[in-house]
Amino acid sequence: MTRTAMPDNLRGSLYMVGSMAGFAVEDMFLKAAARSVPLGEVLLIFGLCGLVAFAGLTRRRGEPVWHPAYLSPALLVRGIFEVSGRLFYALAFVMIPLSTASAILQATPLLVVAGAAIYFKEQVGWRRWSAIFAGFLGVLLILRPGTSGFDALSLLAVAGMIGFAGRDLATRAAPPVLSNMQLGICGFAMLSLVGVGLCLFQGGVTTPDALTSALIAGATVFGVAAYYALTVAMRTGEVGAVTPFRYTRLLFAMILGAIVFGERPDELTLIGSAIVVAAGVFALRRGARKAR
Repeated sequence: MTRTAMPDNLRGSLYMVGSMAGFAVEDMFLKAAARSVPLGEVLLIFGLCGLVAFAGLTRRRGEPVWHPAYLSPALLVRGIFEVSGRLFYALAFVMIPLSTASAILQATPLLVVAGAAIYFKEQVGWRRWSAIFAGFLGVLLILRPGTSGFDALSLLAVAGMIGFAGRDLATRAAPPVLSNMQLGICGFAMLSLVGVGLCLFQGGVTTPDALTSALIAGATVFGVAAYYALTVAMRTGEVGAVTPFRYTRLLFAMILGAIVFGERPDELTLIGSAIVVAAGVFALRRGARKAR
């Protein structure tokens, strides 16, 4: 590794850690807001605020807010997965412990690696396949299907994970003319549609009080900042050095879950989470090494 690469990797890693902390705080604010306002309304307001923020950032960069590439087949597929991922993960972290939902979500990169091997014919050796299966075993430990500790609502987090993995895979096929900021517009537009759908299902909207409005505003600020930090991280350091720090999101989620919501993950959840994280870090670093 060269001398010039070290500062970039360190800077990229710090941005990645900051990004994951921001996403964890965003989830915490949204979960708290959904206690007093229907989830659909929370997601609708959050989505519209994020949409306005990314539209402003896009304009500031001199890029068009609307681009014909938004209607490309790849981006429409990405939108479908975005909707399912956002919807099911939001339902998950509202209905089950934030730490549990976040732990299951950490298997997303493993599913992306498997999907890339199947659909994009990327080379995945037996070591990474072993890590993928180990990671899914960790998810099963968290879920505990067939036992008294099984909570069917945890399957919402699994559905969200599948949606986000599909979104990430579809992003690879997205038109390269679209910037990360423009993809952010697409993402928050899809989130707004999810909010509209839930509002119709839940029977309309209410007027949020000052505290709930502040919580949604906080989620927007941290969510937009986290997304921006994520793009900087991925463009700054080496992928193999920076990407594993995505798993710090689980640590932040567990800390916030314990402090704010009084969550106490049991031993199987902690063991399963450790397996998922270890498998993911191994698969990501192994893939980056083979790409050199």
